[in-house]
Amino acid sequence: MTTTALITGANKGIGYETARQLAARGTTVLVGARNPELGQAAADKLIVGGAAARFVQLDVTDEVSITRAAARIREEFGKLDILINNAAITGGLEGDGKASSTTLATLRNVYETNVFGVVAVTNAMLPLLREAEAARIVNVSSEVGSISLALDPDGPFWGMGAISYPSSKTALNMITAQYAKEFWDTPIKVNAANPGYTATDLNGHTGFRTPEQGAEPIVHLATLPTDGPTGRLWGYVWGAGNSEYGALA
Repeated sequence: MTTTALITGANKGIGYETARQLAARGTTVLVGARNPELGQAAADKLIVGGAAARFVQLDVTDEVSITRAAARIREEFGKLDILINNAAITGGLEGDGKASSTTLATLRNVYETNVFGVVAVTNAMLPLLREAEAARIVNVSSEVGSISLALDPDGPFWGMGAISYPSSKTALNMITAQYAKEFWDTPIKVNAANPGYTATDLNGHTGFRTPEQGAEPIVHLATLPTDGPTGRLWGYVWGAGNSEYGALA
């Protein structure tokens, strides 16, 4: 039986590379993207590379788009085995980058995609995920959402003061935990992945990890065995070496 995976924001960067790596494992990947031209181009590129891929128009901030995508997946596949909530925005840098410079408009905009969008897509896809034998939900988070790391004066994030993006990832980690608890005694596993500081459009390609490396922890969590964990933030551990992964607090 075909294993299907929906990846939001999959037309480029970590999302695209996640789709490519899952397709290499025999998964049919559904390339979720807002822009039809970019999404179809990404799916076509995957197909040329030998993947079973299809473009699914999906704007995580548009409930009509989400509902339409879920209906299409049900019609064509009847189920969904893997959901990867990857789409995200940073909101940019405001003023001096301190918490007090954050505007409510930016905060709302970032949360619309990074937080509310994840809940909207997950809830819409849950009926399809329940049809799968053992579904996996992976929320692409970040170490910048870790409160303990944020408050470490000797850590890499001490100088990061803006609220919008880091707090959206903190919220995403709690969302992951709450969904994991709901499905604790079921075959559905829900985890958050930390790709690490990956060079993508999100950060102006300043990251020191490649999209291929950034996708690794996501794919790992998306293909967990039955005895794998749930409710974890897991992925790259800053300072431990580019090949080292583990759980983050």
